[in-house]
Amino acid sequence: MNLFKDFKTLIVELLNSLAADGLLPAKMDWTRMSVDPPRDAAHGDLACNAAMVFAKPAGMAPRRLAELLVPRIEAMDAVASASIAGPGFINITLKPEVWAQSLGRILTIGPDYGRGDIGQGISVNVEYVSANPTGPLTVGHARGAIVGDALAALLAHAGYSVTKEYYINDAGSQVDTLARSAHLRYREALGEEIGEIPSGCYPGDYLKAVGRALADRDGAKWRDCPEETWLAPVRRFAIDAMMEIVIADLAALGVRQDVFSSERALVEAGAVERALDTLEKRGLIYVGVLEPPKGKTPDDWEPRPQTLFKATAFGDDVDRPLRKSDGSWTYFAGDLAYHLDKYKRGAEIMIDVWGADHGGYVKRMSAAVAALTDRKADFDVKICQMVKLLRGGVPVKMSKRSGEFITLRDAVEEVGKDVLRFIMLTRKNDAPLEFDFEEVMAQSRDNPVFYVQYAHARIRSVFRHAAEDFPDLPLEPAALAKARLDILTDSAELGLMKLLMLWPRTVESAALAHEPHRIAFYLQDLAAAFHALWNLGKDNVKLRFLVSEDAELTQARLALLAATAQVIAAGLGIFGVEPVEEMT
Repeated sequence: MNLFKDFKTLIVELLNSLAADGLLPAKMDWTRMSVDPPRDAAHGDLACNAAMVFAKPAGMAPRRLAELLVPRIEAMDAVASASIAGPGFINITLKPEVWAQSLGRILTIGPDYGRGDIGQGISVNVEYVSANPTGPLTVGHARGAIVGDALAALLAHAGYSVTKEYYINDAGSQVDTLARSAHLRYREALGEEIGEIPSGCYPGDYLKAVGRALADRDGAKWRDCPEETWLAPVRRFAIDAMMEIVIADLAALGVRQDVFSSERALVEAGAVERALDTLEKRGLIYVGVLEPPKGKTPDDWEPRPQTLFKATAFGDDVDRPLRKSDGSWTYFAGDLAYHLDKYKRGAEIMIDVWGADHGGYVKRMSAAVAALTDRKADFDVKICQMVKLLRGGVPVKMSKRSGEFITLRDAVEEVGKDVLRFIMLTRKNDAPLEFDFEEVMAQSRDNPVFYVQYAHARIRSVFRHAAEDFPDLPLEPAALAKARLDILTDSAELGLMKLLMLWPRTVESAALAHEPHRIAFYLQDLAAAFHALWNLGKDNVKLRFLVSEDAELTQARLALLAATAQVIAAGLGIFGVEPVEEMT
C-alpha cells in the first residue's frame, strides 16, 4: 500500500480519459509524472506535477492543462479539494476518512506494510567492509559495515534480490607483512626472545594468539626455514585466523554476509587475464606512455611504455595502467577481474561501500564496470566519510599501525550494537559524523536512538496499562483495525496518520537513492510526532490515549499507537536494531 503511488495510478487514468476525449494527445508517456507530499503541509496532502510535465508535449500552457485535470481530480471519492498553485502545480486535499481507512489497512497488512516491489527481483550485489585481513576490525570500519548492511536490508525490503559480499584483499604486500608479523609471534610462542617488533611489522597483541595457534599446529616446522619456504603457508594461516576474527567482529555488530571472495584466489585462477581479454577484444587495451601526474617534475617522473586501459572512453580523467614496472598486475587490474566476476555471477546492480580515502578511485572503477559489462550493469559507490571519535567531547586517538586502536568489538561491548548501528545511520554516508561514546548513551531528546526507542517503549507501556484498565477490550491488530477510526479527528492525530502513510514512499525513495539514512530521518520525525501527541495528552485529558469512560475512543487511539509502533519496528528492523519494550 503506497498512497502516493496509488494516486499516481488514478491520475494516469484521468489523463487517459482526457486523451480519450480528444483533449490531450493519445499515447503519451505518463511515467515522468509524480505525486508527492507538498513542501508545505498547509497546501494540502498531495502535490501533482502532471500539468508541468505534460504541457509542452500536449501543446498547451501548464495552467490550462491543470484546469482540465483539476475538476476530474475533485470528482474522486477520496478528494475533498484540488487547486492550482503557481504555474501549474496541483495541490490535493483528501477527505479525513481516507486517513482512518488507511490506518485500518496498515494494521491489516501488519509488519509487511512498507515492503515494496520496485526492485522486481533485480539482482543487487552490495560489497562492504572488505578490509585488509591484517587485524581485528576497528571502530573506524563500523560506519561502512553498518551503511552497507542497512542498504542491503533496505533494498531487500524494496523487492530487490540482494547478495551481501566481503572482498578479501589478500593478494597485496600488506598480507606479506601480516605473515612476517605472525611468524615473529610464532617464534615467540616457541620460546624465542624476539625483542621489539621491527618497524614495518604489525605490533598488535592480537597476533600473539595467531603465533601460538600456529606453533600448536605445526610445532617448530617453520622456525628455521628461509622466508621463501614459510611465507606462503604462514600467510594463509594468518589470513584465515584474521578472517575468523573479522567474521566474529561483524557478527557482534549484527552483520552476516553471504559471500566472501578472495582476491588471491581470483588472481591465481586467471581472472585478471580473462578480464583483460574481454577489454582487449573490445579494443580497450593498448601500450602507451602516460603524461606525468599533476605536480610531478621531470626529475621524479620516468615515462615508460605501459599496458593501459582506455578509461577515458568511459568518463575517466586518464587511461589507467594494468601492470607495474615489475610485470605484476596493478591493484586496479585485480579489481577489474573482481567486478567482472560479480557481473558474471548475475549482479545487475553493483554497489561498493568504500572508505573516505578511496574517493579518487571511483571514476576509474565506474569506467571499468561500464567497459567490462558493455554498460549493462549499474555501478554505484557509497563513500563513507571518517567518523570522529569522542569521549565527553574529547577526541579519542586511534592508530592501527601502532597497535593502539579501539576495536569494533570494544565499541559494541561499550555502547551495544543497536546504538552503534543507529547512530552511524543518522547522517548521509558522505557527510562527516561525530560519535561521542558518552552522548550516544544519554537518555535525552537530543540522542536520536534513545528518542526513537523511547517512542516504541512508551507505546508498549500504554498497551500494558490498557490491558489492565480495559481487560475486555480487544487489543490485537486485527481487532484494532476494525475500530471506529473515523473518530480520530484532532489535528495531531491526523498528522501522525499522514506521517504513517509516508512510510512506503520513504522506503521506495531511500532504496532508489541507495540512502538508508533517510530511514533514520523518517523514524525521528515519526517519533517526534508521537511524543508531541503524548505531551498533548498530558495537558489535555480529552487527548489521552486511555479514556476510562470511552472504550471506543480508547480503542481507536490504541489502533493509531499500534500502527506507529509497527512502523517504528519495521524501520529499526531495516537497520538491524531491536525495538525495545521498555526503557531501563
